[in-house]
Amino acid sequence: MTSARAWGAGALASAMLAGLVLIAFSVGRFPVSAGDLLSVLWTGLTGREHGLDPTIETVVLKIRGPRVASALLIGAALAAAGAAYQNMFRNPLVSPDILGVSAGAAVGAVLGIFLSLNVIAIQSLAFGFGLGAVGLVYVISSTVRGHDPLLVLVLAGVVVGSLLGACVALMKYLADPYNQLPAITFWLLGSLASASPEDVWSTLPLMLLGLVPMWLLRWRINLLSLEDEEARALGVETGRIRFTVIAAATLMTSAAVAISGVIGWIGLVIPHFARMLVGPDFSRLLPVSVLLGAGFLLGVDTLARTVARIEIPLGVLTAFVGTPLFLWQLATARRGWQ
Repeated sequence: MTSARAWGAGALASAMLAGLVLIAFSVGRFPVSAGDLLSVLWTGLTGREHGLDPTIETVVLKIRGPRVASALLIGAALAAAGAAYQNMFRNPLVSPDILGVSAGAAVGAVLGIFLSLNVIAIQSLAFGFGLGAVGLVYVISSTVRGHDPLLVLVLAGVVVGSLLGACVALMKYLADPYNQLPAITFWLLGSLASASPEDVWSTLPLMLLGLVPMWLLRWRINLLSLEDEEARALGVETGRIRFTVIAAATLMTSAAVAISGVIGWIGLVIPHFARMLVGPDFSRLLPVSVLLGAGFLLGVDTLARTVARIEIPLGVLTAFVGTPLFLWQLATARRGWQ
């Protein structure tokens, strides 16, 4: 994979993302022209007065702005986490929820709704339970000796995720069917309809905190695709690097799920397309996955709020869009995923 092709793929992904951002701000029940959008953004940056309708400024800055920013952050985080997990586990079917982070966040959010807590408390519980679930998986895998550590980690994630899924089902069964159960079901399907500026500012530092170590350790993460003995022979402490990658990916995924609910397929499908464009080198794979993931979720969210008279849940729409894309990629990819 040449550097010129990698730069070209990055430029193409950036251009597509810019176009999707423009479309996302422009379309909807209250259309906004490109000129009005640029005027509002320029006013927000410079503080100068303008003669636009105040409704346009409200739509751009307070309604669509936080939603677009949330979609960009969450899509980028899930795609980056998926790329890191697939590289680390040497498995193209791995996604960010493989270690139970989505199931843990679901338990936390459902518990908050079940206890009739406010939105901030629900998001905090979702974030904390997501981190706690992966921590439990890691502790379980660390105590089991004599087996392949990656296999034990995945199996522990499956077991803990199944247990947490049963906890969610129990709380849904006990919830008030008129008030709590619809709210629980809506959250589990995923949505950005209630995204706020506070969500963006609270999520951004966590995303950066997860992305920075991935980027700094990018060449070592490449070596995790080798067998542990080979990686250690090249001077990589596989246990420490693997723990850092898991912590970073879990932090980003848990923060994303706490804001948007459970959204699947992004961390599974997007890294495959990024790998088709730039190859398996993680230093190129990570930034392209971030750009493609941000654009994918933003495009899906724009469809979710415009394609029908009612808003379609993101978890449903990502499955409808992601499934044929994954099947197409599976049919056209060359033998071997790296």
